[in-house]
Amino acid sequence: MLRRQLHSPHLIVNRVATSAVSMEERLAKMDNEEKTSCVSNSGGEGSLDRLLPSVSTGLSPRKRTTSQCKSEPPLLRTSKRTIYTAGRPPWYNEHGTQSKEAFVIGLCGGSASGKTTVARKIIEALDVPWVVLLSMDSFYKVLSQEQQILAASNDYNFDHPDAFDFDLLTHTLRKLKQGKSVKIPVYDFTTHGRQKEWKTVYGASVIIFEGIMAFADKELLQLLDMKIFVDTDSDIRLVRRLRRDITERGRDIEGVIKQYNKFVKPAFEQYIEPTMRLADIVVPRGGGNMVAIDLIVQHVHSQLEERELSVRAALASAHQAQPLPQTLSVLESTPQVRGMHTIIRNKETSRDEFIFYSKRLMRLLIERALSFLPSQVHIVQTPQGEDYEGRTFHGKRITGVSILRAGETMEPALRAVCKDVRIGKILIQTNQDTGEPELHYLRLPKDISEDHVILMDCTVSTGAAAMMAVRVLLDHDVQEDKILLVSLLMAEMGVHSVAYAFPQVKIITTAVDKKVNDLFHIIPGIGNFGDRYFGTDAPPDWSDEEMDEPSY
Repeated sequence: MLRRQLHSPHLIVNRVATSAVSMEERLAKMDNEEKTSCVSNSGGEGSLDRLLPSVSTGLSPRKRTTSQCKSEPPLLRTSKRTIYTAGRPPWYNEHGTQSKEAFVIGLCGGSASGKTTVARKIIEALDVPWVVLLSMDSFYKVLSQEQQILAASNDYNFDHPDAFDFDLLTHTLRKLKQGKSVKIPVYDFTTHGRQKEWKTVYGASVIIFEGIMAFADKELLQLLDMKIFVDTDSDIRLVRRLRRDITERGRDIEGVIKQYNKFVKPAFEQYIEPTMRLADIVVPRGGGNMVAIDLIVQHVHSQLEERELSVRAALASAHQAQPLPQTLSVLESTPQVRGMHTIIRNKETSRDEFIFYSKRLMRLLIERALSFLPSQVHIVQTPQGEDYEGRTFHGKRITGVSILRAGETMEPALRAVCKDVRIGKILIQTNQDTGEPELHYLRLPKDISEDHVILMDCTVSTGAAAMMAVRVLLDHDVQEDKILLVSLLMAEMGVHSVAYAFPQVKIITTAVDKKVNDLFHIIPGIGNFGDRYFGTDAPPDWSDEEMDEPSY
C-alpha cells in the first residue's frame, strides 16, 4: 500500500507535522538505553580511536575491544553531534561484482524552497550511515571572462538549464550510484568559479540529490529511484533567498531583487514548476513537514531491506574441492620457513617470540610479493667504469593498503624494502547479527588509481574481508591486475573466494591451510593474529561474543 502511494503522481502530504516524533525526541529516548560501540582499537596510528571522541560507557574496563557490532543502536553521541559507527554491508555478490546500487532520492524545487533542509531532515530521520548529500549547486559550469563580468553585475542567468554541467553531473551521479569513488567540484558563489581542490565521495548506500533542475534532464531522471518536489510559497522563497545571498554570498539587496525578478522567478515558472508533475511526492512547507519526511523514510528503509545481501554464506558453499588457482604463489616451505611457522603456530609461544618470527616471515613475504611487480631492463655504470644490465620497477608508484587491525603489522616490513611507499588503511569488521563483513573506515592516498597496490592482511579465512577490500580498490579505479594480496596464512576457501571473484589479483602467502571450522576459523591455523601480536588475548572465562574473530 505504501509503495503504491509513494509512486502515485502528485501525492501531497499536508497534515499537521506535530504528530511526528522528532529526531531529538528519539535520540533523547535512546540516551536512556545501554549502547555498545562498534569501534575497534586497531593498535596503530591509523585506528578509529583517533577519529572518534572518547565516550564513557559506564562499563568496567576490558583488556580489549570487540570488533563485532552488537544489536544496540550503532551511535556515538556528544553534546554537539551524532556519530554513526555502523559499517557498510556488502554491495557486491560472491562473484565480486556489484549486485545492488545505491538508492537515489531526487529533490527538486524552486530556489530557497528548503530542499537542503528537507534532505538533512531525511538523513537525520533515516538513522543510517553511508548517506551522501549531492547538491546540484556544485555543478555550475565554469564561466568565461565575459560571463564573469555579467555575473558580477547580476546579469548572468544561473537559473537556466544551460548554466549547469549536466554531462559531468550525470556521469558523477551514475558512478556514485554504481558504488564508485567520485570527485565532486566545489563551487565558490563569491567568485563564480570552481575551487582548485575537488571533494572525493565514496561508499553511498543512499544518495540524496537536490537542485532546482533535478528533474530537467532525461538521463538524470532515469537515475532517480524516488522523486520529491518541495513546494514552498514564492514570498517565503524570496525572503529566504534575500537572507542567504546577502549573509552567505556577499550580495547586496538590490542585486538580489534584480536577479530574482529577471531570472529566478521566470525560470521557476518556465523550467521548475512544470516538473512537479514528475514527482512521486510533493512536500509542502519543506523541512517543517515531518509527516512527509517520516513517510519518505519508511519507504527508503523498506527499499534498503530488500537490497540486503548475504555474501559470507555464499562463499562458504562455493568453490569446494577445486585445485588451487594459478594466481596463487606460496612461499617455498624451506626448513627456515617451516621452523618459523612452528614457532608462531605454537599456542605456548610468548608474545615477544611471536612478534619476532612473524616479522621475519612478513619481510620474506613482502620481498616475494615485490618480485611480481613489472620491471624493465636498466643499464648503469659501475665504479669500475663498466656497464651493468640490471632491472628497475616499471610503473608509476607502489602503494600499500592494510586491512586493520592485523594487516597494519605488515606495514613496517613494506616500508623497510620500499622507500617512501605510500600507505592506506581499510577497517573491515564482522557484524555479529548478520555475520557479514562491514566497511567502517578507509583512508586511501590520492590518485591511487594509477598505482600498483600491495593489499595486506595477516590471515584470510573465508576471504570475505579481502574481497571487500579488493572491491573498495576497484571502486577507486585501481586496475585489478595491479593488486597483490599478501597474507601470512590463508585457508583454501579464502584463496578460492578471492581468485574466483578477482581472477587477475595476484595472491601471495607463506602457507595455505586446508580447513575452516564452523566458526570460520582456519584449521590448524594460527589463532587470532591481532590478539597475539598486540597482547590483547581474552581471559578464558570470556564468552565467544566478547571475542574478536579472525579476518574473514
